[in-house]
Amino acid sequence: MATTTLGSEIVSVINKLQDVFSAVGSSASQIDLPQICVLGSQSSGKSSVLENIVGRDFLPRGTGIVTRRPLVLQLINRPATAPQTNGEKKDPKLGNDAHANENEWGEFLHLPGQKFYDFNKIREEIVRDTEAKTGRNAGISPQPINLRIYSPNVLTLTLVDLPGLTKVPVGDQPRDIEKQIRDMLTKYITKPACIILAVTPANTDLANSDGLKMAREVDPEGQRTIGVLTKIDLMDAGTDVVDILAGRVIPLRLGYVPVVNRGQRDIDSNKPISAALDYEREFFENHPSYKGKAQYCGTPFLARKLNMILMHHIRATLPDIKARITQQLQKFNTELQTLGGPTAESSSGVVLSVITDFCSEFRTTIDGSTNDLSLNELSGGARISFVFHELYNQGIKTIDPFDQVKDGDIRVILYNSSGSTPSLFVDTTAFEVIVKQQIKRLEEPSVKCCQLVYDELIRILGQILAKIQAFRRFPALRERFNSVVVNFFKTSMNPTTKLVTDMVAMQACYVNTTHPDFLNGHKALAIVNERMNANKPPAPAETKGAKLNNGRDLDVDSKKEEPSFFGSFFSAAKNAPKKKGAAIMDSPPPIIRPQAALNDRETMETEVIKLLIHSYFNIVKREMIDMVPKAITLTLVNHSKENLQRELIQELYKAEVLDDLLKESEFVVNRRREVVAMVQALNKAEEIVAGV
Repeated sequence: MATTTLGSEIVSVINKLQDVFSAVGSSASQIDLPQICVLGSQSSGKSSVLENIVGRDFLPRGTGIVTRRPLVLQLINRPATAPQTNGEKKDPKLGNDAHANENEWGEFLHLPGQKFYDFNKIREEIVRDTEAKTGRNAGISPQPINLRIYSPNVLTLTLVDLPGLTKVPVGDQPRDIEKQIRDMLTKYITKPACIILAVTPANTDLANSDGLKMAREVDPEGQRTIGVLTKIDLMDAGTDVVDILAGRVIPLRLGYVPVVNRGQRDIDSNKPISAALDYEREFFENHPSYKGKAQYCGTPFLARKLNMILMHHIRATLPDIKARITQQLQKFNTELQTLGGPTAESSSGVVLSVITDFCSEFRTTIDGSTNDLSLNELSGGARISFVFHELYNQGIKTIDPFDQVKDGDIRVILYNSSGSTPSLFVDTTAFEVIVKQQIKRLEEPSVKCCQLVYDELIRILGQILAKIQAFRRFPALRERFNSVVVNFFKTSMNPTTKLVTDMVAMQACYVNTTHPDFLNGHKALAIVNERMNANKPPAPAETKGAKLNNGRDLDVDSKKEEPSFFGSFFSAAKNAPKKKGAAIMDSPPPIIRPQAALNDRETMETEVIKLLIHSYFNIVKREMIDMVPKAITLTLVNHSKENLQRELIQELYKAEVLDDLLKESEFVVNRRREVVAMVQALNKAEEIVAGV
């Protein structure tokens, strides 16, 4: 008796937990409670087994899918407090049930405080609530119906009656009804805390049992499946299920229990369940194959066995249930705090707190001192450093000063820079003209570097906005926050871009030929002469043409005379016909362009200029690679770190905008309601299991 009482108390704990989580939606709790799920095909006798266990006729009957929603059936044993009425109504609330009495009644979780003494009314309410959720067609719903039955004639037990397995849609059933049912059943029976009660008609081949087949998919070893064999009395004469009960066909650790239920004729004739149970007992006691083991057959034994299985299963899983309740409570309490607490109070302090959190996170992200450093990719300030030292560095180094200026262009610049008086030596004006042109090319990648750093700051902004929970709660604050910070970055870009462009202009406006790393003109001239003499082949006494180390033919007059200063510009004019007795002197052409390759003098001067440009341009590139990141850091990155908080306070901490900024999103309001309900349910659940 003590064991039975203890078992009832333990099962009642789970019943209370089921009620608690059903009220808020058990799927949200992620706490799998121990329960026995009844599984089987249509017309396998599932409903009859449940009614025999309860001892009352209360489940819907009919063709097709009768059970269209899971029915969580909680049986609670209670001592009789009044004598049986045997059909006499002792109270008006008992209804018209001929078997109604004050000791047995049912209660639905969705109708709190309402007791159903008439079990016909229970059937009607199951049908009514099912149709309210699924309609009058043959559709199904995963939302369970919770029914609690109090009776002195039941053992404390919790069963979940699931829709029967079907294969072919009939009538108004959805075309995918088989998949819908299988998905629903799988959701229940895959949970490790679930005991599977597989119902199979004994007059069919056990290997073809849909219930056992599906149970083996989730419990292949049969560790948590118990088999129920119905319709034993309908088997062919001379056949029995002894081999199945002995585990020689499909073994199950929890074994099989044979039962005899009312047939359809018995149901139609309103045969009392008590009479059916008497017939069942007599059948097993008198059957030659079962009379030796009759005490292990029938519905009463099945109820006791299920009670013991569930009790031991609950005791084994209760420590894990306690731990899960505590874990879930901590999780939902933490989420509730991020949603502003259960009362959803908001004040100006929220804005100040968010500004402080944002600016602190912004600084630590750039400085790299954040706690959640990524292990797989660069982030935050490291990406800015990558822009400086990889992208900008390589971008500047790849600029070739002579990819746009050819040797012939340098020659023209040399002539033009000399003016009306040809220079005796290499003219430095040409060097300055070309090097300034090339320095100005550094402006584009330098400004691009500013833009890339700006993009990284915007990226950091987006990451922080997604990280801080308060922005999910206040979408208007998030939008305004984003707008203020982006505008601040844009404003900071103006002085940053100007400083960088000014640095390029500084380099271009003054060419410092006294720089200690600069190759001076005399040294450049000596290097070029040395190269030209080393590569120049020995010349014959008389030559019509000469080649320099670059291999280009020079147009030299065949006569032994010095070439003119502008010889390369007029080589084509020398072959013009001469007029006898007249001086050859024509007007200069409208456009004077070089007509021949570089001569020795022009080659030497061009190579000297190129050496000087290379030397000085490399100096400028090194200085820009060094100074531009410093400039961007000063006027954009550090400026943002130091002044962003002040800007946010000035723009957001205003009395006239605070109310608009602190309007919560509909998602947050609904989510807070759900989380508050879960916290209350988990607190109650913790109280329930605390004393066990």
